[in-house]
Amino acid sequence: MGIRDTLYQIDGQGYGTYRQIRGIHRLDEFQLSVDKVQVDPYAPASLMRVILPSGVVDLPNELIDDPAGRVATSDFLTRRFAQAIRKGSSVSIGTPGQQVLQRSSVVIGQNTVEARIAVDLPAAGRRIRGRQAAQILTEELPHIVANSLKFQHLNAQALADHVSLYRDQEYLRGVLAANRLVGFVGDGSILPRRSGDSDTPLADEAVPFFAPETLRVSFQLPSGRTVTGMGIHEGVTVIVGGGYHGKSTLLGALSRGVYPHISGDGREWVITRADAVNIRAEDGRAVTGVDISPYISGLPSGADTTSFSTTNASGSTSQAANLVEALEAGATALLIDEDTSATNFMIRDDRMKQLVAAEKEPIKPFIDRVRPLLTERGVSTVLVAGGSGAFFEVADHVIALDEYVPVDVTSRAHDIAGKHPVADNSRRLASVFSHEAPQRIPRTDGMGAQGKKKPATARGRSVIQFGRERVELSAVAQLIDPAQTAAIAFAMDRIAEQLDGQVSLVEAITALLAKVENEGLEVLSPHHGHPGHLALPRRQEIHSAINRYRHLQLSS
Repeated sequence: MGIRDTLYQIDGQGYGTYRQIRGIHRLDEFQLSVDKVQVDPYAPASLMRVILPSGVVDLPNELIDDPAGRVATSDFLTRRFAQAIRKGSSVSIGTPGQQVLQRSSVVIGQNTVEARIAVDLPAAGRRIRGRQAAQILTEELPHIVANSLKFQHLNAQALADHVSLYRDQEYLRGVLAANRLVGFVGDGSILPRRSGDSDTPLADEAVPFFAPETLRVSFQLPSGRTVTGMGIHEGVTVIVGGGYHGKSTLLGALSRGVYPHISGDGREWVITRADAVNIRAEDGRAVTGVDISPYISGLPSGADTTSFSTTNASGSTSQAANLVEALEAGATALLIDEDTSATNFMIRDDRMKQLVAAEKEPIKPFIDRVRPLLTERGVSTVLVAGGSGAFFEVADHVIALDEYVPVDVTSRAHDIAGKHPVADNSRRLASVFSHEAPQRIPRTDGMGAQGKKKPATARGRSVIQFGRERVELSAVAQLIDPAQTAAIAFAMDRIAEQLDGQVSLVEAITALLAKVENEGLEVLSPHHGHPGHLALPRRQEIHSAINRYRHLQLSS
């Protein structure tokens, strides 16, 4: 009996009878695998897979013969599938945003192409609407599949351009370090967004970005095209300018530049090192066993800042912890905006030094640490400074934004700093990092969530429910897609399972990501045969989530 006949037969029965359609069904030129059926009309949607033979899809081999090509092609097919779903349909595949990410939604294998979908099976109260379900699965779904997954019905040039752009972007990201750059902003880029809660580009009134001649660099890309723009060099770069002139907009673009963007976004050629981390203050976050002693020490309470823990960090201690955790996660570049920083963490002026003795101030300001971070740890900093010129003296480059137009003002900034030097510049150059931060090793039950009976779940982009604990990620600026958060939630479960009291947090995350690279995002999911709608997060955001789990316990 086919799935249509089964659905007609169970029409009007209790909702649980939908379980009868679990299994694999033949529909037109593809198989439909019904992997998980929702238990009632108000439960999460049923999980299904559309499986097509590669010969039916007929993708040109030159588009999918390397990992980058497969990621880009899968992204393109996912977008086309989402576009083919009519408004109000109960079928969903997740809608990608402005960035191109590795996703579990469409997977290109050696012999098949799979689309992983969710379907809200229709009901009248708690009774099955079998005839409507049959229409969705045997009429609507085949139409979507034919128009989104079969190459003959796709815009071949658009697909080829999508793949070519992604390959070029990832090539450029890969050569930044060899060219001693932490980032690149292409000429003609449109950096402003439509609004504070939108990631789409501002319309006609946006000022295109063009590099100052002194910072202009060019790259020849695999496609044969050449891109020219502003190089953000290794070292300390300070971005200045009046309010609303584009300082934070530039830093925000660099922050999102760790991901490739789709054509038409405006930030296609804003490319940042993949490990760059946005650092900010985050009052109230939990911190567990972090060595913040290079930045904060000698607390009046006597607390040990070489292994600092708190359930309610202040602005300065949270920013110090965020910075140290970013380095632990492998960051070679820090992106910092004065507007979202704790002032006492960043600077301490001469008047305050005269009023409060140095031995009474436990915070060692970042301005005294930014050069040693570079010289001793090889970590660059890109900093937006709107209210203080204190960083001029330690900056390698100073870029001013004037009505969104960048100007290289390094010489002038250094002249100003030379005329008003600090009383003792030696502390800004002195060796600071005399020891490596100790590895943090969770206990065997170090992530045993209280009251945890179900898999961790994502609540949108910014919250993970881990047992009874809500892990708040709203301040993790480079987490951009709810599908990434869903993947992090599952990653936390997988990491919790492998802790043995010997493996460090870095080692556990590295091992899991290596498994994902070899076997796909499916290894994260608790759902047999269907991973759900996941997108690959960076290791930095996985670290961020575990670090914010309030019941994390480390081996002593």
